[in-house]
Amino acid sequence: MNGASREALAAARERLDALTDNTSVDAAKLAGELAAVTALLDREVSLRRVLTDPSQAGEAKAGLAARVLSGQVGGETADLVSGMVRARWSRSRDLVDAIEVLADTADLTAAQQAGALDDVEDEVFRFGRIVSSSTELRAALTDRVATAAAKGELLRSLLGGKAHAVTERIIVRLVTQPRGRSLEAGLESISKVAAERRDRMVAVVTSAVPLTDQQKQRLGGALAKLYGRQMHLNLDVDPEVLGGIQVRVGDEVINGTIAERLEEATRRMAG
Repeated sequence: MNGASREALAAARERLDALTDNTSVDAAKLAGELAAVTALLDREVSLRRVLTDPSQAGEAKAGLAARVLSGQVGGETADLVSGMVRARWSRSRDLVDAIEVLADTADLTAAQQAGALDDVEDEVFRFGRIVSSSTELRAALTDRVATAAAKGELLRSLLGGKAHAVTERIIVRLVTQPRGRSLEAGLESISKVAAERRDRMVAVVTSAVPLTDQQKQRLGGALAKLYGRQMHLNLDVDPEVLGGIQVRVGDEVINGTIAERLEEATRRMAG
């Protein structure tokens, strides 16, 4: 998002944080209702355009949103969405994207309140690795012919009782309502939102063998010092790296593997 949409999303996130700081607000319920609003506005293009029309008064758009959502969602969700449609959006689709981000954020907040955010982050990451290593599973989850119900049932059979309830809800929502995103892009977006819950960056660390607790602490401390922010480590083991580690933070890759050094030596010899 750019410009007005980015500012509108930042303001909406602040309102969501204020809501979920109140222990009387059910963050998981709020997430489900925001997800339902996302699906509604994704389907109803004309409604979405009216709610983001800059020529319409903010109060008029908020009133329309309140009427549409009346009886469908709770008061907190209706107030949050009404506040969002008062804002200015660069594109009508940005509003839907923003509500979807808030749905994921609310679910991850529920996990954080339950002391399970680390587990959810790790489960989302591990699920992404499983999908990337199984062509058959990825094909089943992204099949455009398969119904959302069938995909949801497949995911529940895979995750039910094995992953946290928040992990299951978020992944089922992503797969059954992809909204044009690839599965990988959606999982990466969820990981970023999870990291932002505690103002942390995510580092994907690939090593030939599992890191010890001491190595993880040293690496986390070094990366936090380098980037100036607390770092969450998503750990992956790949024997093909031969030795050392590879660290990816966003688009930046820090490569210290033996395989990379051998490749570099080969390139120099060839040159």
